[in-house]
Amino acid sequence: MRAIVLALGLILHAAFAAAFQVEEETFFPATGDEQRVLSILSTTDTVILRPLIAGFQARRPDVALRYTMANSQAVYAAVHDEGLSFDLVISSAMDLQMKLANDGFAAPYGSTATAGLPGWARWQNRLFAFAQENVVLIASRSGLGDLRLPQTRRDLIELLRDNPDRFRGKIGTYDPELSGAGYLFATQDARQSDSFWRLAEVMGGLAPRLYTTSNEMIADLKQGRLLLAYNALGSYAEPRLADDPDAAVIELEDHTLTLLRTGLIPVAAEAPDLGGLFLDFLLEPEGQRLLRDEAGLPPIDEAALSGRPHLRPMRLDPGLLVFLDGLKRRGFLDEWNAALSRN
Repeated sequence: MRAIVLALGLILHAAFAAAFQVEEETFFPATGDEQRVLSILSTTDTVILRPLIAGFQARRPDVALRYTMANSQAVYAAVHDEGLSFDLVISSAMDLQMKLANDGFAAPYGSTATAGLPGWARWQNRLFAFAQENVVLIASRSGLGDLRLPQTRRDLIELLRDNPDRFRGKIGTYDPELSGAGYLFATQDARQSDSFWRLAEVMGGLAPRLYTTSNEMIADLKQGRLLLAYNALGSYAEPRLADDPDAAVIELEDHTLTLLRTGLIPVAAEAPDLGGLFLDFLLEPEGQRLLRDEAGLPPIDEAALSGRPHLRPMRLDPGLLVFLDGLKRRGFLDEWNAALSRN
């Protein structure tokens, strides 16, 4: 029975797999004879949410789950442009999720779990955050030697200006043209402080390496190809570097962006009730515990933010849409490329 369900799931989704680039698709069968299928489209690695899926199915053994992973642009296009049907959409690209919700692609939903979210972690009753992840600087202690670890962007700018030979070709950051997360972080950085552009100019003179994922940056830093990785996701860095005494994960004191990983139920969902059940599970105490302890994703914690004023959560509001405008995006990227080309 399980093999039949798995084969059927793969057949039914061969068409959309060809329509947009799927990075991974996994089918988690139900254990009961009577079963329904919950379809999730996500940017989060399957291995990260696997403990949550197991916990959900332990509660609902009658629900099979099809988990499709793709990058943030593909996730957005699948819903917005291609009208594909999923019961829950999870993404770290807050701006693209907000656009889906604002453009009418997210169905209204409400529950005790969603009502308990702070105002900055939900938008209307259509978009909901379930994890908050700091965007950090990672440094190699041995690579810096006797140089002081930077604690602010001003420190970082001075460090790079005073030691160009040491850091040439050894700084990594996201490529905002190719990475949805990288573009989001860069634009939000620029909104927070003018020091972002000064930093971009200094990095531009030192042949920075550009990346599309935090994991690639972290791997290169561990292997010595980088000495600094700017704007990496702390939720990826901290577990991978926990046993590495050479790596320092730094929350910059002038401001540290906090990303909200969000979920929405599309209006085209075939089983929106199941999408709502999984969303509730992510937000309930057991799900938040699994997120923290098993998945390594920091759960929603308003107290953690209020006690650390340098943390700046990117609020779920239409302000996220400003830099998705075509002209503004082109203008921002032109300024970014100009900054990086200065020597």
